Amino acid sequence: MKMAQWDNKVQYLLSCIGFVIGFGNMWRFPYLCQVYGGGAFLIPYLIALVFEGIPIFYLEIAIGQTLRKGSIGAWNQISPYLGGLGVASLTLAFLVSLYYTMILAWVFWFFINSFQQPLPWSFCPQNPAQPELAEECNKTTTTNYYWYRHTLNISTDITESGPLLWWMVTCLAASWTIVYLCTIRGIESVGKAIYLTSTFPCVILSLFVIYGLCLPGATEGLIYFFTPKANSNAWLAAATQIFFSLSLAFGGHIAFASYNPPRNNCEVDAILIAIINSLTSMYASIPVFSILGFKATLKTNVFFVTKMPGSHAWSCLFFFMLFSLGLSSLFGLVQSIMTSLIEFRIVSKHLSKEATSGIICLSAFSLGLCFTLRSGSYWVQAFDTFAGSVPLLIIGFFEVIGVTYVHGLTRFCDNVQWMTQRPVHLFWKASWQIISPVLMFTVLVAYAVLKKPSTYDAWNPNYVCMLILYLS
Repeated sequence: MKMAQWDNKVQYLLSCIGFVIGFGNMWRFPYLCQVYGGGAFLIPYLIALVFEGIPIFYLEIAIGQTLRKGSIGAWNQISPYLGGLGVASLTLAFLVSLYYTMILAWVFWFFINSFQQPLPWSFCPQNPAQPELAEECNKTTTTNYYWYRHTLNISTDITESGPLLWWMVTCLAASWTIVYLCTIRGIESVGKAIYLTSTFPCVILSLFVIYGLCLPGATEGLIYFFTPKANSNAWLAAATQIFFSLSLAFGGHIAFASYNPPRNNCEVDAILIAIINSLTSMYASIPVFSILGFKATLKTNVFFVTKMPGSHAWSCLFFFMLFSLGLSSLFGLVQSIMTSLIEFRIVSKHLSKEATSGIICLSAFSLGLCFTLRSGSYWVQAFDTFAGSVPLLIIGFFEVIGVTYVHGLTRFCDNVQWMTQRPVHLFWKASWQIISPVLMFTVLVAYAVLKKPSTYDAWNPNYVCMLILYLS
């Protein structure tokens, strides 16, 4: 298959920005700031960004642009002993795409229900024949009730699966259909769709920022955002968040960069995209803490729009923004999977792009049906907790070790110098050879020491622990 190229530099930058900016920027980053205190979390976050995130991001882009291959092909060419890194990235990208699209389906469900007036999660049900429903709703919040009873129809624990929920199956099918239509021609179609999915959310987010700053009490919320709390676990959370936020170790950046011109200055790209990603995370925290202040919980309880004037319109904008962000992040995962499957010869290179993308989306949809069960929320949390955290650090650690000590740092720097037409700065050499691997190894050791046994409010059967062991 002939290697395609981006139509222009803007397409590439927007595709990478869309890949890295997603749900993690909108609620995971603000949530971590709320848990550890903004000031206490931002310091380790920025340190991890400079010495861990950007260097590895730069390394992945340089690998893809130099070798002009996806994750599996690139690592096999660097060394046959490193081919497992490509397989690990492919596996992780596929697992994350499964549950990530389910979250996208939840967002789609709330988006289509935002057209109801009043919003269905803004009031308790009034059914004289079932007074227990109203009583249950009154014991919690209307949003929690709508989320658990109407949306998820959640079971008491993970062993009680129940039937497939048709409305969730429909939303999941719609989400994968949209992903397929946007990736049907590989980067050719992704490059077109990304203009909308990467730019329009910024406009909506700015509207929420303006609204939040105009609210009474916004100052107190922002003060809480920047008030530090001493917590050693913030360092572990920051190091993990950097990997998830920059979408490192999935193979997507290697795949995207392989479509760049050989002489593209990937150093500038890495720094620019990483800074935009981090600034977006902080920017997204402004309306969150302005509106919710110290009560910000952000896991799934992000329905502050129900209390806003014109909540009907705000809700539509909010969930359309989230859907666009999640969609653009999936583009990178699907492109990474597609490129890797062709290189691994699981899919024939002579198969059309439409068919390849269709096989990926249909397979992922079929496997993702387990998330549409009544116990689906439990499985999503298991995947999110254990597939999208430590495995990223492990892959990133061996990526740096592989390039520096197996491929050879001098040889790699010569390739980078040829591409960027400038000598590789001492900072990058020190980061790749010493700082980044030491930092990641320290975080992994700390994780092993501080990690508590896996628990959940309603489950912990043995087979779930075995799944968690596999995901980790």
